[in-house]
Amino acid sequence: MSDSPISTSRHGDILIVKSNNPPVNALGAAVRQGLVAAIEQAEGDDSVKAVVIACEGQTFFAGADITEFGKPPVMPWLPTVVDTIENCSKPVVAAIHGTALGGGLEIALGCHYRVAVPSAKLGVPEVKLGLLPGAGGTQRLPRVAGVERALEMATTGKMISAKAAHDCGLVDRLIEGDLIPHAVAYADEVKDIRPLPKSSERDDKLAEARANPGLFDDYRKANARKFRGFEAPEANIQCIEAAVSKPFAEGVIVERTKFMELMSGTQAKAQQYFFFAERKAAKIEGVADDVRPRDIRKVGVIGAGTMGGGISMNFLSAGIPVTIVETAQEALDRGTGVMRKNYEATAAKGRMTGEQVEQAMGLLTPTLDFAALADCDLVIEAVFEQMEIKQDIFARLDATVKPGAILASNTSYLNIDDIAAATKRPQDVVGLHFFSPANVMKLLEVVRGAKTADDVLVTAMALAKKIGKVAVVAGVCHGFIGNRMLMPRQVEATKLLLEGATPEQVDRVHVEFGMPMGPFQMADLAGVDIGWHRDPNRIENVRDALCAIDRWGQKKGAGFYDYDDKRRPSPSPKVQSIIEEFAAKQGVTRREISDEEIVQRTLYTMVNEGAKILEEGMAQRASDIDVVWVYGYGWPVYRGGPMFWADSEGLQKIVDGLKAQEERMGSDFSFSNLLVDKAAKGEKIAGR
Repeated sequence: MSDSPISTSRHGDILIVKSNNPPVNALGAAVRQGLVAAIEQAEGDDSVKAVVIACEGQTFFAGADITEFGKPPVMPWLPTVVDTIENCSKPVVAAIHGTALGGGLEIALGCHYRVAVPSAKLGVPEVKLGLLPGAGGTQRLPRVAGVERALEMATTGKMISAKAAHDCGLVDRLIEGDLIPHAVAYADEVKDIRPLPKSSERDDKLAEARANPGLFDDYRKANARKFRGFEAPEANIQCIEAAVSKPFAEGVIVERTKFMELMSGTQAKAQQYFFFAERKAAKIEGVADDVRPRDIRKVGVIGAGTMGGGISMNFLSAGIPVTIVETAQEALDRGTGVMRKNYEATAAKGRMTGEQVEQAMGLLTPTLDFAALADCDLVIEAVFEQMEIKQDIFARLDATVKPGAILASNTSYLNIDDIAAATKRPQDVVGLHFFSPANVMKLLEVVRGAKTADDVLVTAMALAKKIGKVAVVAGVCHGFIGNRMLMPRQVEATKLLLEGATPEQVDRVHVEFGMPMGPFQMADLAGVDIGWHRDPNRIENVRDALCAIDRWGQKKGAGFYDYDDKRRPSPSPKVQSIIEEFAAKQGVTRREISDEEIVQRTLYTMVNEGAKILEEGMAQRASDIDVVWVYGYGWPVYRGGPMFWADSEGLQKIVDGLKAQEERMGSDFSFSNLLVDKAAKGEKIAGR
């Protein structure tokens, strides 16, 4: 097997089977063929008494080879490999380090025993790709780890630690020290034990589940909100139900049927597309591969409000010292107090220790002294969204901060080039648009100015990864990618109110589509007053009218909706009368609005704006737009993002829908040439 990624060696009467298929020992065709050949070798040699399967490099088998997705299958299939291992007449021990994921865990479940180093992690993340573990995983995992643990692992895709795996019986022994010698010693201990413990034949943990007939329905109810709209979690649940109620051979048929249904569906395609989209987003067009990032050892943040505090927490959590500057002691104390409270809330949930809270807060230097930013390697401005204020701050930074430091603005709309023009070093200026709450939201829009240096851009992308963000490069335009696409949606949603829709109807359509909330729920949550001109006598639209009477959203107990003391919304007669008043004033004839019209005017317009962004080169690729909307605004990942969704719907359908609404949308609307052109040619915009 010299050309194979699988090699074999002997230690006495134990056959050691090793995979060397970097970087993650993916279960490609050559690996699958090599594993079957190694088991056949063990079967054919009477001097072999047991087998150890291990991996070289950083990890045990970390899953299927995703480059094989969508291609004709190459034999043997993974289920055949797992069955071959399980049916070996000699004990097979899986020696796990790194991660045993998906097909990798299914290989381990096919083995008769599993040993692991304490740092190992195990999981079945297929649900994140819209799938299920299809090589017997939904049948063997509940038999070995228990039904409740299997449900949790299969429906969330989350990994568990080796200790948790040992506690539930998924791992037979934790190995301290060198893995392979200890695994060989373990194989030597068990080599004469018969009958061999086959995962597929175990029933003890299934019997426990049968004694609790409400288990599955209770699990569904407890997770209904989390799984809403997704097909794969329910398919995983049904397969595990089959494991409990049917013999193994029949359960495997259910699993295979469900797997094929998911594999051919749009959700799996969308989620797999998004898996690659997220990875592509890190690549910067037009920058040489050898450009090195600048060294960032200390970060400055201007502003200790909601955004400034949240931004600071990202760096503190990553072990990077932060100097946070405010203009008043009260604001500084309030901001740092909120940060500590957020950390303590995380610790209370068991996600960090008290010691880690103190470590993070210990890296924070709060100050009123602007000059304290002088030695920072990166300074992020997070103050009020007004150009004059930002330009003034950047002029001061230019005079204060050391040469070579990166100067960044957290602006969500404003022109980075105009901000950079206030300095003598526009090459060091970049936009870093964090999303609120900044310590939670994964998206970071990195805004590339006309003069932003390549190494500044490379540094921003590398730093994003270090602080656990998914970064997307955007060009300079009003609202960049995400907020620019949000604007036509908001414009049309507001027009629809005047024409006859209600806030609750518009929001319901968006929630049924899969969004976490609709446009008016979002406005109430964020604050209806954001960006309001603050003059209660100047009432030019519905929002002005709401703000003038203190209906600023949830924080005031009233916005587009009325709220009770638990912030539960209900339709507001007051808001309805304001809407009808405005409609009458503007001569708008109110009518019944269909859900389809709401989709066309709020979602199709977003696709159109996304196409304009691509046309203008403000996004590097369509998939970057999808990453922004999934991570920044909660677009359902099972729809892949707005541009992927447009392809799934058919671009001509989008164009036809927009044409049908063009007159109603008025002069605010104009077609993207790119969208119209691709629709006419029958092409896709997300280019798969």
